[in-house]
Amino acid sequence: MGLSLCPGCSCCPLSRRSARSWVWPNPDLPSSQACAVGLIAVGVGAQLVLRQTIVQGATPGSLLPVVIIAVGAFLFLVAFVGCCGACKENYCLMVTFAIFLSLIMLVEVAVAIAGYVFRDKVMSEFNKDFRQQMQNYPKNNHTVSIVDRMQEDFKCCGAANYTDWESIPLMSKARVPDSCCVNVTQGCGISFKVKEIHEEGCVEKIGGWLRSNVLVVAAAALGIAFVEVLGIIFACCLVKSIRSGYEVM
Repeated sequence: MGLSLCPGCSCCPLSRRSARSWVWPNPDLPSSQACAVGLIAVGVGAQLVLRQTIVQGATPGSLLPVVIIAVGAFLFLVAFVGCCGACKENYCLMVTFAIFLSLIMLVEVAVAIAGYVFRDKVMSEFNKDFRQQMQNYPKNNHTVSIVDRMQEDFKCCGAANYTDWESIPLMSKARVPDSCCVNVTQGCGISFKVKEIHEEGCVEKIGGWLRSNVLVVAAAALGIAFVEVLGIIFACCLVKSIRSGYEVM
């Protein structure tokens, strides 16, 4: 009897062994599990980095690494279920694997759409956080090191531009942080000349950097989605062969 979960598998020329060989090709770590481990590593790394960045409290930015870690852990569990199901040719495990992999794809599509729709909101939150940290700049050593590092790394000054520092109560009108200088030296931000500092703001500079890397992220996402689609197809074929009682070739 056919299985509605995989309607296209009736003409699929795969036997149990050929389908299983894709889901569990060798004793090495499967690609989906490797991807899951990668996501967990990225999430942990991002969480460690965010502890040293401007984002504080429960903001969308600070929650992102936690979400990445959770997705990675869930994907690892799903991959493990798929591998066990393929090795044991267990019908229930393979159906579970196919369903959860499909759900993961739907979540990824939803996240991609949400990321596009709320992209301006993300930059707005970043701008708000950056300006808040600027207010704490002179009196908080941790904030000083964070803002200085960002301004040096991205060669920027202030949120919108260097004049933002004029509104900081504890900063003199004719001074910017030394990290704004083109050539950073101690005291270079005192009585500065405009040509000697970076004029562009950090919000736009970092936003531009993110936009320039969107294609890389999109390409990686498409690659992962392609692997997941193949996983669903081959899992469905194996499920159908198990259900139909095909002999192992």
